[in-house]
Amino acid sequence: MSNRPILLPAPRQMSLGNGTMALREQGLIVLDSPDAGALLFSARRLQEALVHQTGIRWEIVAGNAVPHNQITATLSVVEGGTRHPQGYELTITPEGIHAVAGTPVGVFYAVCTLIQLLGIRGQEAGDRGQETGVGSQETGDRGQGAGAMSRQTAALSTLTSPVSDLHSPLSSLPALRISDWPDFPNRGVMLDVSRNRVPTMQTLLELVDLLASWKINQLQLYTEHTFAYRNHPEVWADASPMTGEEILALDVYCRERFIELVPNQNSYGHMTRWLTHDRYRPLADAPDGCDTRWGHYDYPLSLCPVDPGSIELVRSIFDELLPHFSSRQFNIGGDETIDLGLVRSKAAVEQRGAGRVYLDFLLQIYREVKARGRTMQFWGDIIMEHPELVPEVPRDTIALEWGYQPDHPFDEHGAIFAASGVPFYVCPGTGTWNTIAGRTASALGNLRNAADNGLKHGAVGYLITDWGDAGHWQPLPVSYLGFACGAALSWACDANRDIDIAQAISVYAFDDPTGTLGRIAYDLGNAYLKTGVEVHNSTIMVRMLQATYEQFAANRNRYPGLNAEGLIAAEAEVDRVMARYGEAKSGRSDADLIRREFAWAADMLRHGSRRGVWMLGKQDGHEDAALRAELVADAERLIAEYGALWHARSRPGGFQESVGRMEKMRRDYLS
Repeated sequence: MSNRPILLPAPRQMSLGNGTMALREQGLIVLDSPDAGALLFSARRLQEALVHQTGIRWEIVAGNAVPHNQITATLSVVEGGTRHPQGYELTITPEGIHAVAGTPVGVFYAVCTLIQLLGIRGQEAGDRGQETGVGSQETGDRGQGAGAMSRQTAALSTLTSPVSDLHSPLSSLPALRISDWPDFPNRGVMLDVSRNRVPTMQTLLELVDLLASWKINQLQLYTEHTFAYRNHPEVWADASPMTGEEILALDVYCRERFIELVPNQNSYGHMTRWLTHDRYRPLADAPDGCDTRWGHYDYPLSLCPVDPGSIELVRSIFDELLPHFSSRQFNIGGDETIDLGLVRSKAAVEQRGAGRVYLDFLLQIYREVKARGRTMQFWGDIIMEHPELVPEVPRDTIALEWGYQPDHPFDEHGAIFAASGVPFYVCPGTGTWNTIAGRTASALGNLRNAADNGLKHGAVGYLITDWGDAGHWQPLPVSYLGFACGAALSWACDANRDIDIAQAISVYAFDDPTGTLGRIAYDLGNAYLKTGVEVHNSTIMVRMLQATYEQFAANRNRYPGLNAEGLIAAEAEVDRVMARYGEAKSGRSDADLIRREFAWAADMLRHGSRRGVWMLGKQDGHEDAALRAELVADAERLIAEYGALWHARSRPGGFQESVGRMEKMRRDYLS
């Protein structure tokens, strides 16, 4: 049972001292560094947090030539002063606050932790809500335990107060010492902006601030066609893409917060958005589609690796995209080339083998990346199908080992990359795509598996992926749980293995100290378990939403154990989870929007359950006509709300395609 406050990430080492530090009205934040300007952004974040939490404003000065009795906080950079370049030492004594790091980024992370300490009041109230037992499903995931915060030491009790007192000024901080540094030097989030949904700039900036506060230091925007290439305007014409000016501004915004905006452009597989246009179709490996191991596709998928025009297109893309990024890394994609060797590259594959043909084209891309002064990242799934070729991958690349199930072989694959000397990241996922509300138990298992085996085999990075397959229906706040858990595990795996992630995101993602919103996000993402049916990278409720009746009837045997009783139980679980919503007290400016997003997500899960009951009955010869009529009206309401929610955070491009999938569901009731 821990007596520490819940921080996100939890620090590696933390000990409480004796006494408290009074937060007095007058004070100075001193920047003690040869380059004081490099600490100004961090100091201003601390200054703003103090104003917000206490009403106190401490002035920022540089150097130590000020009266000692006026100094209340000192931010110091001491070369070699910490054991890790991103690490920090944070000490609070009755006399003042001292943050020491070897680099400015370490000071930034110290300030992130200090800001959380300033805002930690109210966790006690949240834990009291958990003590009632309402809304808890997990058995071993709550390391803090019910009521843990209510048993904090006397010193720590200065940080907690009843909900009714949350807006009273904070008067002191407990004496403590934190020694902290990350497990993974590179800790990233990859957000899919190519499966219909492109966030607004405001949405992206707010997300960057949130991720930075959790010590994430890389961001990637997964791109297929959603950058405004001036040489290729037909590709993004209806997509509301990111413009060059926006990328430049986002890059600066990220750098201020010590986040590296890594360019990401799929450059081999997943090129359909390019290859369906007449100008590019001749470069496709299968211009008219083909039969693959995943079924038949009637549209092109990948570039042809043996067509010289393919690498010419890649050069054109790179030359226009890369100058907008300050990062020296570049994710070129290269995953899921499932049409390789089936049409135009068939003869080459028969002669040289699929792995060799794939690797030869990957090496062509590598040379283009290297010529532009970048380090190539690439998804490792295809080369892992040919492990004998892994030793031929250049050692100045970074392989991205991805997988999204709790039992993904991060151990086995990590061992192969490690033995070859190829640097690699582990890349788990949030588990939100094709689910609407997430898959909490599965996602947490996947995130932990990646962290454990990434550390075991020396992975240099941890990239949390958030995809948008099948229309990107999930609202962004659903992904906060996966982002937060991955941020915590990638920072200090052992210290965060049993973090109360529901309470942590309630406080640090939703600004809800009651714990309600975090618990709802956690439990709503587990409602699918009540069906008794597991679906790969999806849930059965969402599969019911995505499939037409004819598709369901033809494939019902793919869902063993599916029955009306399980679907009804899942709907009842959604009702139980959402019954607590009125207890939430979010301080976010978009609190009402978040409320609507989770209410819509819950309603979509309910609709999926009821739609499944309707389809089961219809196939068994006793369709419920009244239920179908109710589903028609419900679908119309859900579609209308989806439009309002989409446009609150996302650009208009891609919406019609995304909502068209819901329209197909609605029309199914009318046929």
